[in-house]
Amino acid sequence: MRPGATFTAPADSVAVARRAVEALPEHAAPTDLLRVATIAASTADPLRFDLSEDAVLGTARTLIPTLVAALPPVRHDRRDEGPLAHRLWTRLSGQDADEVSLRALDAALALLVDHDLAASTLAVRVAASARAHAYAAVSAGLGVIEGPLHGAASGLAHRLLLDVLDQGDAAPVIADELRAGRRIPGLGHRLYPGEDPRARALFTLLERIPRAEPALLAARDIVETTARHAPLHANVDLALAVLTTSCGMPSTAGETVFAVARMAGWIAHALEEYGERPLRMRPSGLYAGPKPPQPLPE
Repeated sequence: MRPGATFTAPADSVAVARRAVEALPEHAAPTDLLRVATIAASTADPLRFDLSEDAVLGTARTLIPTLVAALPPVRHDRRDEGPLAHRLWTRLSGQDADEVSLRALDAALALLVDHDLAASTLAVRVAASARAHAYAAVSAGLGVIEGPLHGAASGLAHRLLLDVLDQGDAAPVIADELRAGRRIPGLGHRLYPGEDPRARALFTLLERIPRAEPALLAARDIVETTARHAPLHANVDLALAVLTTSCGMPSTAGETVFAVARMAGWIAHALEEYGERPLRMRPSGLYAGPKPPQPLPE
């Protein structure tokens, strides 16, 4: 934390990133947009290979707002200044933002900044170990979170919540998920045998948003229904789904929030890795397959 530090998107980087994003098909997912925008922004930064601490921190303060600015707005009143949560809101929701909703989005961004050595964070550290610049390291992380077992979890929870809200009861929805052999999204976490503390913090803020009450009740119904068979608690993906469904955001919004938030943590991990021995994350393989054929006798 440095007093006076601001997150400002350079005009040249934003222009390049937006042109790249606008060239993508309409059905492109948010992670597609962010990956392409990251690569495009890197080409506008001739100093990206400077891996000194000040340079990497400067990259973080410009890359994150550049990627938010590159996302297409839901409404015409695109916001490119002010707190990051305010700028991101106009890319996620067509509803007017109130202070309690913006505070919940801001809290979600803070809660998701870092979370131990998750798969995407490990990929970032491997890239940084090879001395890839910060843009390339972030690209490595974005490639991993697109997997359904990582960044896409909040979207699955979002759709589950919508089904429960539509039917008015979690039981038949949960039954359909189990009958299809699918894991119930938004519940349980390998690091937390009990409640996910990130979910608890976000739920507390969501309780102050009147329009979030139906989604909160649906989330509670999901947890209570599932608890009859398995002692699982709500995780941050379910809390994030409550935020996105109640604020008129698409199912992909949670993945966008996750990616934008985690970039700060990724760059912090990359910065640490730059201070370690290069290529320390280069493992050696041990061949365990069939032996090659023996040479013919003379």
